[in-house]
Amino acid sequence: MDKKYESLFTPWKIGNVEIKNRIVLCPMGGTSLFGWMEPNHFDEEAAKFFLERAKNNVGLIIPGIAPIKDMILGKWLYKGKGKFRKLKEYMAEIHKTGAKLFVQLTAGFGRSFAITEPLKIFLKNKFLGALAKPIIDASYMCASPSELPSRWAEDVKCRALTVKEIKQMIYAFAQTAKLCKEADVDGVEVHAVHEGYLLDQFTMPYTNLRTDEYGGSFENRYRFPVEIVKAIKAECGEDFPVSLRYSVVSKTKDFCVGALPGETDYTEVGRDMEESERAAKYLQDAGYDMLNADNGTYDAWYWAHPPAYMPKNCNLDDVAHIKKFVDIPVVCAGRMEPEVGAKAIEDGRIDALGVARQFLTDGEWITKLMEGREEDIQPCICCHNACFAMAHYKGVANDEPLSEVMHMARCALNPQTMQSGKYDIVPAKKPKKIAVIGGGVGGMETARIAALRGHKVTIYEKTDRLGGVFIAAAAPSFKEKDKELIEWYKRQITKLGVEVKFNTEVTDVGSLGADEIVVATGAKARRLSTPGIERAIEAIDYLEGAEVGENVVVIGGGLTGCEIAYDLFLKGKKPVIVEMKNDLIAVRGVCLANSSYLRDFFNWKKVPVYLESKVTEIKDGSVIVTGKDGQTTEIPADSVVVSVGYVPAPVAKNGGRVHIVGDAGKVGNLRTVVWNAWKVAERL
Repeated sequence: MDKKYESLFTPWKIGNVEIKNRIVLCPMGGTSLFGWMEPNHFDEEAAKFFLERAKNNVGLIIPGIAPIKDMILGKWLYKGKGKFRKLKEYMAEIHKTGAKLFVQLTAGFGRSFAITEPLKIFLKNKFLGALAKPIIDASYMCASPSELPSRWAEDVKCRALTVKEIKQMIYAFAQTAKLCKEADVDGVEVHAVHEGYLLDQFTMPYTNLRTDEYGGSFENRYRFPVEIVKAIKAECGEDFPVSLRYSVVSKTKDFCVGALPGETDYTEVGRDMEESERAAKYLQDAGYDMLNADNGTYDAWYWAHPPAYMPKNCNLDDVAHIKKFVDIPVVCAGRMEPEVGAKAIEDGRIDALGVARQFLTDGEWITKLMEGREEDIQPCICCHNACFAMAHYKGVANDEPLSEVMHMARCALNPQTMQSGKYDIVPAKKPKKIAVIGGGVGGMETARIAALRGHKVTIYEKTDRLGGVFIAAAAPSFKEKDKELIEWYKRQITKLGVEVKFNTEVTDVGSLGADEIVVATGAKARRLSTPGIERAIEAIDYLEGAEVGENVVVIGGGLTGCEIAYDLFLKGKKPVIVEMKNDLIAVRGVCLANSSYLRDFFNWKKVPVYLESKVTEIKDGSVIVTGKDGQTTEIPADSVVVSVGYVPAPVAKNGGRVHIVGDAGKVGNLRTVVWNAWKVAERL
């Protein structure tokens, strides 16, 4: 192991509980040991996930939120004793590895609950809401400190919690914590004065408009989390550790508007640093034994769920600052790099490194780090395509199917995560010669899994390098993790002995002499018939280095178009976005943390965005944009970049010995490509 990581592998204490190293597996939605959206139970899938990470040298495990009251059927968690007996047996297995585990308990989400379009019906129609209440009490799910607008549905109001409901929750925290302690759980974490969840909403002036004992003054706003920890300590004893998930600064300008890195000229409507200094000490004195910290709210979600656009270690300075005001351990999370975290620990700036989604991509990353095999660690690229693919755009609430909402914490790059039994690498009964046409991500992943199964694989790539269209996608400066992923794939292909034939374009698949043929030739850009389109360049041409002028019109405000506009701005250009829909990135599969960063950035930097509009003519030096009202605008344009999607470009039809993978069959995203590659490779 490299010496720069040594401080990560020193012991530390939370209260009287000693943790063997300073790497904390932070909680993620969808990894609760008691299930998530379904009625509470002991969740075997989450249990397997954490036990494997425990065997791979994590110090402290904090599973995802366990609601103290079921979201379906409304049963209190503490009233089902059987699951805690299973938890006790499980804790014995966890402790054999030397790891410790805290259970995270949540009061709820308040206005941050990611309601879907069907759920909106029960919130807007009181009669239907009352009928559904015994099964799904949508009003309770979204109940907030005060009547507040939903983060996910502009036309929905969330009701205020009653004092009686607050007291019931406090009691439930204490009773559930007691059962956790009896099950040999090492501690609990209270969720959360963090990320704009329910308890956090109570603490912040812009979301707490109450006039009773839970609103108004500083002490009243923080009363709810204070009473929770006092109740837990009264029931479990002062020595039972209680952590708090905590956001140091809210980074929030208004409802649904966050403040970005580098943005200082704004009025904080949530918790600013001055209040946080006081609050951290106040919460410590109330009884909390650790702060598991970062920044943000659901209105500034990219701080707590950083996409690739956010700086690495984005929360470290703020978290390190707040440590000066407390005597309890402080954990920092948020795109943390192990070497930076190790140095911060060595310098006494923080006590432990918080990591979440890297554990989804590669559950063995700590072991590999310890063994000096860093190059074998598959990098998380912060895409949120599978772990938190909750999309939201104007006029549409959480635009994901129920299957997505119920099964988060999966991974776009590793389909085995939280899906044991669905994606398995089983040795081939009869090793075959496999030809893979195309060396992009889909082709490389198919080749990798096929080789792991024992097949002899050859990749035929028409260019002189592996990576395909993902090379262009990884070109912007903020896509450093995407670049690392391409290099990781190259190393894996080499280590597995996969033959690669470069500069080889296949037009006749029958000439390859293979037992099975995989077509992974990707897609081609969709063409527009706009007058003057010959003056424009395609998105991939720009990403591959085509020169553009100062004023650049980007046709298409989907994810790729917005990332190109963002990249142009970072390079000092003046982008303009033209999009036919009523919002930018109005698609499924792109997490709100990612899309809201780009929308907020364009608003902050005053990047012109023309919604519900289309380019009707491209002229020499300008474009004509027509809005839905028929009005036209002429915009200066030195260059025009077209980003309006792709269509499949297979070199052969699916069937028989031919198997189509990824965008060559159906255009999707990285997740659909990788998962499809596994499915095909499993059948070879």
